[in-house]
Amino acid sequence: MIFIDTGAFVARYVPGDEHHSRAKRRWLKVERDRVRCFTSNFVLEETFTLLGRRASYTFAAERARAFLASTALTILRPDTVDEVKAVDLFAKFADQKVSFTDCVSFALMRRHGVNRAFTFDRHFADAGFEVVPRI
Repeated sequence: MIFIDTGAFVARYVPGDEHHSRAKRRWLKVERDRVRCFTSNFVLEETFTLLGRRASYTFAAERARAFLASTALTILRPDTVDEVKAVDLFAKFADQKVSFTDCVSFALMRRHGVNRAFTFDRHFADAGFEVVPRI
């Protein structure tokens, strides 16, 4: 199981992204190994917005439709308990300027027992998760 963060999605589709080559290699491994993939609706919101800005809004909408219809990607959605936990994490990591989306991700990952993240964001490692590829 692996949680897919915004950076992994964006780097996969944007050739000019600094992590594009590493992301493509990791995506091939995820697909080859048939790893169960999770993300959140918060991450997807960030992803679609960034893809719209860096590629095109038409491309972002196509990706959005594909992700939402995917059987290979489980989209986690926070409940009120997750959101309260995310606020607590947001306060805890305030000195590191962690995004609220990341804090929601951490809460969801803990609730669903997902210990690994496909990300280029060091905050996941700082929060105690295994990060791939290594940062």
